[in-house]
Amino acid sequence: MELTADLIMPEKSALIIVDVQNDYCHPEGELAARGNDVAGVKAMMPQLHGLIAAAKAHGVPVIYIQTFHEKATDSPVWTSRSGRGSLGVCRRGSWGAEFFEIAPLPEDIVVNKHRYSAFINTRLDSVLRSQRIETLIMTGVSTNVCVESTARDGFMLDYHIVMVEDACASYSRAAHEMTLENMKGYFGVVASAAEVEDNWNIWHQTALQNIL
Repeated sequence: MELTADLIMPEKSALIIVDVQNDYCHPEGELAARGNDVAGVKAMMPQLHGLIAAAKAHGVPVIYIQTFHEKATDSPVWTSRSGRGSLGVCRRGSWGAEFFEIAPLPEDIVVNKHRYSAFINTRLDSVLRSQRIETLIMTGVSTNVCVESTARDGFMLDYHIVMVEDACASYSRAAHEMTLENMKGYFGVVASAAEVEDNWNIWHQTALQNIL
């Protein structure tokens, strides 16, 4: 499937921003403190900020996904992930759980999640159905874990998926590229932020011509 203006029509698309939070992204966050390379986050932030601005300009809903972990959702299986090394990440009320270099506006939507996928036991699907969204434009961290998990579940729920390759980041280039290859092969479209913005502009110009 190719990226087209019709696929990401503003009234049918949403910009999904996954886990851009201090513990996952900040050089002093939990992931960096454990030796993970967050350089990819720094590289993706200009494209992400550009996409947010473009989405606002074209009336595309922006949905921020924010992870919270707390005792109430810490099942034995969940706390065993990463060899129990993720227990201190994004605890509710902590600095690490706060957004990193982005800030939702009052009109934006924030969906809290407690697992890798933003669809598991959250209101995301209800929000998207209520807004009549058909295409999810996926950004955030990490490409190969929470972004991919959310994209896969979205595809299984019959949403079109557009993975923005330079507005996602992982902690290794190999993991990032592997997910992009998988997305292209089975789950949707991989495109750059510039390609998404260009297609929104094409849609806008076409809409204006139809009005005139």
